[in-house]
Amino acid sequence: MTNGTRDGGAGGTGGAGLAGRYLDAAIGLLERVRDEEAAAITAAGELIADAVAADGRLFAFGAGHSSLAAQDVVYRAGGLALMNLLSVPGVVGVDVMPATLGSALERVDGLAGAVLDSSPVRPGDVLVIISLSGRNSLPVEMAVNARALGLRVIGVTSVAYAEGTRSRHSSGTFLKDHCDLVLDTKIAVGDAELTLDSVETPFGPASTMVASALMQALMATAAAGLAERGIQPPLLRSGNVDGGHDWNGRVFQEYGDRIFYRH
Repeated sequence: MTNGTRDGGAGGTGGAGLAGRYLDAAIGLLERVRDEEAAAITAAGELIADAVAADGRLFAFGAGHSSLAAQDVVYRAGGLALMNLLSVPGVVGVDVMPATLGSALERVDGLAGAVLDSSPVRPGDVLVIISLSGRNSLPVEMAVNARALGLRVIGVTSVAYAEGTRSRHSSGTFLKDHCDLVLDTKIAVGDAELTLDSVETPFGPASTMVASALMQALMATAAAGLAERGIQPPLLRSGNVDGGHDWNGRVFQEYGDRIFYRH
């Protein structure tokens, strides 16, 4: 966590000064992820490339704000067309009212199994589960049930939470305990990078930014891994560039049996 000085003190805590502190903290987190998670990102990218080469499908899941990083790689210009959002009603973002209901649903036992049983997943597919804390029942059971169904699971989570909080799952375990590979976001417990003497609680969350960066790095690594196998990665182009719609139409036609967000 980056600590600010007193209001109006040296270094500037108002306006651009505090913004700079936040950006410095964000850059520091990205540098840590780059340096410390490189091997895990490479391995996860290879796992995804292996699945695509073997006609497998790709899914991403996150609850609450963690869903934003999952959505960021679905139907995305420059991204893999095969990434599908595994949606759980009521927990995708903060669109459900009241928003606190989404948080409550993350703690409901059995929900993940019901979602997976009604989804198009099959053995050999890859599921990326994004959860900042990894402590709630939903991401833990999602990983457990997905692996039982024969999926490979990649977790994007903060390992610090497993060391500094208690699990809310009956097993006492965290998401990280049930994954084939884990990408650690390095986010501190509380997800707040700034403090000020005049503000009563830490602020400045960075988890969404880091998780999204990890997901895009993962997609890029997978695309390169496919190219190394002699397989053109099924990438989408922006619909706002000439020829983009035609390009994407051909990708959808070729890989339509593995793309579920168009159904």
